[in-house]
Amino acid sequence: MLSGYDGVKVFSATKAMERESLGEKVTAWLQANDGFTVVDTVIRQSSDNQFHCVTIIVFYRNR
Repeated sequence: MLSGYDGVKVFSATKAMERESLGEKVTAWLQANDGFTVVDTVIRQSSDNQFHCVTIIVFYRNR
């Protein structure tokens, strides 16, 4: 349950190689922004006949 946040960062990928490296992209962003405290994360997957999209949403608060 979110108790308040200052910002949201959205990461998404549709291509297979992008999806495989999405976790590393999120980790790099977190390391580069160590002034934030992560409040919550949401992971979503959607697809149609041709594309599969993975989205990671990070809710954060300034320290």
